[in-house]
Amino acid sequence: MNDDKKNVTVLGRETEFNGTIEFKDSLVITGKFNGSIKATGDLEVDKTAICQVDSITASSVIVFGKVSGDINADEKIELCSGSSVKGDLKSSRLRIADNVDFEGQVEMLDTVSDVDLFSIASKEFKDSLLMKSDIPQ
Repeated sequence: MNDDKKNVTVLGRETEFNGTIEFKDSLVITGKFNGSIKATGDLEVDKTAICQVDSITASSVIVFGKVSGDINADEKIELCSGSSVKGDLKSSRLRIADNVDFEGQVEMLDTVSDVDLFSIASKEFKDSLLMKSDIPQ
């Protein structure tokens, strides 16, 4: 199900949050955050934000500000120009712009195929690939 209209929550510049936060849609942090983030939605760390985390887990994470701690994203991590990240990154897609202060390790995740190669015959697998690519047979 693809919702074009997601709820967006903003932790403002004057906000300081300590603890664990969980969310499903989108969160933008513009203030200070200390703790853990466990989400199935998207996270944006604004250029004014300072985040000290044990870990961030989200669908996608875009960083313009400062993050100290590990970041795990199912879809993508994007470190934008001027951002600072000190921690390990784990995602299937990663973009690091110029002028980023990054200190840590990167682990690239394999995208999960919706076809289990070990449970079907090769002809079935080939047919499923042809159907996905819309190539005339």
